[in-house]
Amino acid sequence: MMTSQPLQPIQPLLPKAVEHLQLNHCKTVGCCNYGSKNIDDYVIQRTNPERPTLVCRECGAFPPVLSNQDVVDELTRVKVTQSSGLPACSNPKCENLGLAVLTHRHLYHAFGYSGDRQRYRCKCCQGTFVDRWSGFNNKHLVQQKLLAMLFTGYAIRDICRRLSMNPKTFYDQLSHIASRCRRQLAMFDARLFKHAQNLSLASNLTTLQPKSSNGVLWISTCEATSGYVVGQHLNYQASDHDEKHLEHDPFQVGTRFMAPPSALLETNTTPPSQGILARVDNKYREVLSRPQLEDPLSNQARINYPTKGCLIRPQYTVYAHYLQLASQLEYNQQLAIFMPQEPLMRSAVVSIFLDRIKAKTIHPIYVEQDEQWHSDMEADRIDIVLLGWWRDRWAFTRNKDISKGICHLAGEKENERYWLNTATDRAVLQYQQRFHDQFAQLVNEPRRKLRPAGLLPLLDIYRAWHNLCRQDRTGQTPAQQMGLTSAPLTLEQLLN
Repeated sequence: MMTSQPLQPIQPLLPKAVEHLQLNHCKTVGCCNYGSKNIDDYVIQRTNPERPTLVCRECGAFPPVLSNQDVVDELTRVKVTQSSGLPACSNPKCENLGLAVLTHRHLYHAFGYSGDRQRYRCKCCQGTFVDRWSGFNNKHLVQQKLLAMLFTGYAIRDICRRLSMNPKTFYDQLSHIASRCRRQLAMFDARLFKHAQNLSLASNLTTLQPKSSNGVLWISTCEATSGYVVGQHLNYQASDHDEKHLEHDPFQVGTRFMAPPSALLETNTTPPSQGILARVDNKYREVLSRPQLEDPLSNQARINYPTKGCLIRPQYTVYAHYLQLASQLEYNQQLAIFMPQEPLMRSAVVSIFLDRIKAKTIHPIYVEQDEQWHSDMEADRIDIVLLGWWRDRWAFTRNKDISKGICHLAGEKENERYWLNTATDRAVLQYQQRFHDQFAQLVNEPRRKLRPAGLLPLLDIYRAWHNLCRQDRTGQTPAQQMGLTSAPLTLEQLLN
C-alpha cells in the first residue's frame, strides 16, 4: 500500500503586510517595479535559506527581506522609549501611544490631581496617567550642579563625593534630568514640525562607543543648517529579551533581537583611499562584500555583546527611525534628506517616503566631501560618474584641490550644482563627534563597554542642551536659528 507523504507547508513569498505597511519591494527608484506590491514582479532567492533575498524581475535589484511586523514592533519600542517620563499614553495597543499631552491636548481629558501633579485620561483607551514633572522641581539646584560638573569633565566618583550622594542616587538624578529634557524637547519639536514647510535634514549612522565594538549603533537626524536634532535612536534595548535569534529570519516575528554572534575570520582591511572617487568606489565594494547588504554589523569580525540588555538588528531601528520621522512631517511640503553613503539608510528612506518620492516632494541625497570643504565654497566644474552595481549617478566637483560629491537617489538630473553647493551632513557629524568628545571619559570607560545602558540618559540630556542651550560663534542656539526661542535657555530653565 502506498503511503502519501505529508505536505510541507508552503512559505509565503513575502512577509505579511502589517497595518498596510509592506516594506519588501523593489527599491530602485528608476525601475517600473519600484514600490510594487505585486508578488509576480519578484523572485525569492533562497541560495541561503536563512537569508532569503528578494530579486526584482525587471532590474535585478536584490534588497534583503524584512519582517514588517518587527518593524512595527520596533517603532512601538522607539515610541515608548522616547516618551518615557512624558505625560503620554503608554498603552501599546492604543493609537495615542507616545503622543504627549503637551503637544496633543485634544487626545486627552484633564482628570484631577495626584497631590500637586496633574492627572490625565486618554480619550481612546480610557487609561489614566500622571504628569510626573508638572509640579515644582525642588531638586533643581542639585541637578544644576550635577549637570555643570558633568559637562566640565568631572568623574562620576568626584561628582558623588562633592554632592554627598551615592552612585545610585547619581543615576536616579540623571534619569530624572533626562525625563525633564525629553519633556522640554517635545514642545519645541512639535513647533518645529508644524511650521517648517520646507526642511533640509541630515542623518548619520555611527557607533555609540567607537572603541568598544559592542554593536551599538546610533542614528541621528538634525536640521542641516542649524544643527537642531529632531531625533536619535539606538539599536539597543536596556532590558533583556527572552528569545534572541542568531540568524535573521524575516518570516518569523521577533527576529529583530540579535543573539550573541560567533566571531568571524579577520579580513584584510584596505587602507583608506585619498581621492573622493576612490573612497566612494571602495565603499560600494565594501557594501557588496557584506553577508547582509543592509546590516552594517554583518561583516564585523567580532561583536562584544553587552552583558545587560540586548542588541536589535540595525535595519529595524533605522526603518523605525524614519517611520517616526515621517509621522512627524505631516505639515511638511518640501523635504531634503542628506546622508552618508550607506545602503541601509538609502533603502529605509526610499521605502518609508515612497509616495513622496513619486510625488517629487522629497530629495534623498548621498553626500561625500573632504573635511576641508566649508559651507561658503562653491562648485566648480562638475563631472558625472556612474558608480556601483546600482549605477548611481554621482556628481563630483573640486575647488582648490578640495573635493565634494553628491548622488540624488530619486533620480533628479538637472540641479547638480545647486545640491553640490547646499547639500551637507556636516551638522549631524559634528553633533555626534561633540558628544563623543564631551563625554569621552564615560563613553570609553572599560567597564561601560559592555554596559551601554548608562549612556542612554546622557543622550537625551545632551540633545536638549545642544538644541536649547549651546551657542555657536554667533551666540545663537539651534533653537534660536530655527525661530523656536528668542534666547538660550539656562540650566535652571531647562530643569524647571
